Amino acid sequence: MGKDRWGYEINTTSSSCISSINSYYHQVLSYGRRRDVIMEAIDDDPNCVLANILAAHFCSSSDPSRGHSLLHAANSNLGRATPYEKAVFETIECLMSPNRDDDFAVELHSKLLNDFPKDLVSLKRAQVLCFYMGRPDLSLQLVQQVLPTNNQQDFVYGMLAFPLLELGQMGDAEKAAKKGFEINKEDPWSQHALCHVFQYECRFKEAVEFMEECSKHWGPLSSFMNTHNWWHVALCYLEGNAPIEKVRDIYENRIQKELDRSDATPVEVYLNAVGLLLRVHVRGEIHFFEDHLKMLAGYLSDRAFWYLEWHLDLLILWALACTKKLSEAQDLLNGLKSKVSKMNEKKKKLMQKGLMLAEAAYEYGRGDFTRALELLGPDFDAENCKMVGASGEQLDAFNEVWYVMLLKAGDAEKAIEVIEKQLKKRGGTPFLWRLLERGYLKLGKQEAETIGAKAKALETAYF
Repeated sequence: MGKDRWGYEINTTSSSCISSINSYYHQVLSYGRRRDVIMEAIDDDPNCVLANILAAHFCSSSDPSRGHSLLHAANSNLGRATPYEKAVFETIECLMSPNRDDDFAVELHSKLLNDFPKDLVSLKRAQVLCFYMGRPDLSLQLVQQVLPTNNQQDFVYGMLAFPLLELGQMGDAEKAAKKGFEINKEDPWSQHALCHVFQYECRFKEAVEFMEECSKHWGPLSSFMNTHNWWHVALCYLEGNAPIEKVRDIYENRIQKELDRSDATPVEVYLNAVGLLLRVHVRGEIHFFEDHLKMLAGYLSDRAFWYLEWHLDLLILWALACTKKLSEAQDLLNGLKSKVSKMNEKKKKLMQKGLMLAEAAYEYGRGDFTRALELLGPDFDAENCKMVGASGEQLDAFNEVWYVMLLKAGDAEKAIEVIEKQLKKRGGTPFLWRLLERGYLKLGKQEAETIGAKAKALETAYF
């Protein structure tokens, strides 16, 4: 019998197995690119339930058949497992169930964390589940549940900060992220949360300077975390009206360059690459990136990258439609409709908004703004679509798409109404002031001049 990093008992006599499990914990919490170290734990002890079930979860998305064989191996040894191992097994078995009940999976994780509150990897697993459910409220409850036991622990404050910022509690999120950063200046999730706060509050220069200083520690990060942090930097440059060359430099040398690494995970790079290009497109600057968009759409025509993440599928639909790959885009859209039709009633109802957004992304990409606006409806707010597995910041791109389509379709009054509402939250964004100016110009109103002056002042305020 041995004990893991948390001090919980594991039925194994292999110290190497425990060492590999602990290394895996660190890789998960630090967003490292060596999460495959968990496979070494099985080599060290093929009968260890914890090693097998953690490896099963690791393989579940990239190699489902291997994942299920590891789940079976864990199950066949369950009689010799410790109570902690059985609790972890139960939660992961539920997650890997083809028709899982997400709410029940969260309940199981809550029960595990009640009994074993030091297990921050199970907390991270539960928070990822909550993210894909669009439930930052549940994510916050889970981290608050274990915080008293872990109030000086590494990584926990970044995990506290993220649901807080997703719930709009920016002051509390900033405090939590700063505390996480004080404990460990290399914690990418605390860095990321702090950047989110700065960005939301239009502190673009502060965000860029902070993240560029942190970037010297990003080499060991996973493809997702590395390129996602750079995506935030590029977005801050874009939103702060920096020269477009700054954005292109990050795209080419920080995001696209990740694909050159032999240990890269391409799909994690594509999510951030195409997400950035959508923002550039909305701002009318895509001509600087035409070749990049065509190349990216070529990669994303490969169906191996479809249906892995709903948010990525939305972005792929736009990229394919925008580059005239309409038959591929239609195939992807039909596949999403088929996927939803096979879900249980509860999930099917939840994903209707996701399906609506998918159709709208396709129509926007091919330039049918009238149809896209019909699909989104008059009360659209991308913030209500978190079930596609995207943060508020990522979803905001679709709000920008909506504003631009309203103006192009001639509904200036509605555009002004929704843009002014957004400016009450993010009044330091030059792009929104320019859109508002366009709305007032379309209506021939004198206010356009004052609004244009405000936009001009902000355009030179940051960089």
